[in-house]
Amino acid sequence: MPRYRRLVSKAGIYHVMMRGNEKKNIFHDHEDRHKFICILSDKKKISEYELYAYCLMNNHVHLLIKESKEPLAQCMKRINTSYAYYFNRKYQRVGHVFQDRFKSEPIEDENYLLAAIQYIHNNPVQAQLVNNCRDYPWSSYNSYINEASKSDAVDREFILSLFSQNPRQAIILFEQFSAKDNTNCFLDIMEKSENEKIILYGYLEGKKYAEEFLGKKKLSIEDLKCKVNKHVRDELIGFLKFHSNLSIREIANILSLNRGVIDRIKL
Repeated sequence: MPRYRRLVSKAGIYHVMMRGNEKKNIFHDHEDRHKFICILSDKKKISEYELYAYCLMNNHVHLLIKESKEPLAQCMKRINTSYAYYFNRKYQRVGHVFQDRFKSEPIEDENYLLAAIQYIHNNPVQAQLVNNCRDYPWSSYNSYINEASKSDAVDREFILSLFSQNPRQAIILFEQFSAKDNTNCFLDIMEKSENEKIILYGYLEGKKYAEEFLGKKKLSIEDLKCKVNKHVRDELIGFLKFHSNLSIREIANILSLNRGVIDRIKL
């Protein structure tokens, strides 16, 4: 399957998704999950990233990371290599534990950041594993709402400050926000087959997606021509080229851009 260029976040924040090789489980018991969380905490000391959220499912992981000293790829290499060594040694196996290339979605603004956290924490609820985020022990949700459950792996102060400067009020507002329906569209590629390249069929579906994507960012098609919105433009083009059966000409028409601009975004 062709790869497309990893999109870069100007804010340095990414929603990262990685899953087990061949969709196999990467956690078999509580010890495995505890080990992974410990690795997240330990590697922070080296890479100096900030971890805003995590959720460990049976065969995949969601992370919300802000890179710092090291680029995202290096951070993920440290985390994956360390856990793979532990996992292979414990289960007396060899080979890849994780799928070769993790998925990442750039986060550029505070609204999208909060929506990403809400989405990650609600993953077990959406999977019908629990009825409430607080009932799932393998996410960072309880680190936000329960002082006794605070984890060294999670950097919650910045996120809570977006709700209130009063710590108690911030937690209350965060909990209320987390209970709302999440209508934002995230590229949860973990749940899709690696071979399922096309998920948008035809001009109308592509046009509708582009309008909804830009609407969430409070932008219009015309705004894509502004240099300041280049990262948004490239992200949208990359998605349409990779996740649709649209031609270069059709994508150019939908976005009112020159075909050369579309063609320069390589898969």
